[in-house]
Amino acid sequence: MAIDLRDGVNGDCLSSLAEQAARLKKMQEHEKRQKVEFRKKMEKEVSDFIQENSQTKKKFQPMSKIERSILHDVVELAGLTSFSFGEDEESRYVMIFKKEFAPCDEELESYRCGEEWDPVKAEEKRRLKELAQREAEEDERKGPSSVNPNSDYKDKYSHLIGKIAAKDAAHTLQANKAYGCVPVANKRDTRSIEEAMNEIRAKKRLKQEDGESAPSKP
Repeated sequence: MAIDLRDGVNGDCLSSLAEQAARLKKMQEHEKRQKVEFRKKMEKEVSDFIQENSQTKKKFQPMSKIERSILHDVVELAGLTSFSFGEDEESRYVMIFKKEFAPCDEELESYRCGEEWDPVKAEEKRRLKELAQREAEEDERKGPSSVNPNSDYKDKYSHLIGKIAAKDAAHTLQANKAYGCVPVANKRDTRSIEEAMNEIRAKKRLKQEDGESAPSKP
């Protein structure tokens, strides 16, 4: 009598599929119980937070995406506000706030940058920002008061006359002869204007006297 081995193989396959289905169902039930337990835990923590008058916000430890979703749902049903922060999935966490103490944009930006929120520093920063804005508006109303050069002339011409020469020229106010202006010390005629004029007048008088004393031609 021949034995068909396929019956045994089919039976093993059916048994394996049944075992896999049973394990999957068991895992799903376990996850479901975990979600229920986690939700109850969050509901208690949120309830305690609401009853604590001294607390205005609460930060939770990093949690998975599913757990954050459950917590956000609990917070919304409780009438609170919640936000998630953190760069990557492993470090993301949830912060909850009471409605009357909802965070401002600057506070949220601090948490997004991984910084602690300091209301005193934030107020000082806001005040300085407003002061700078008022000064800018005042300057705009007055218009440009002066023109500031983009660079100092000593730096502009240092490649031509050298940095030391440019610096000395700025202090002594002497022109460099390389640019067509000859200093007084380099001129041949060192007389003053008054001395030169006196000499010219003396020569003119001498010429006139010579003309008067010369005999006239017949």
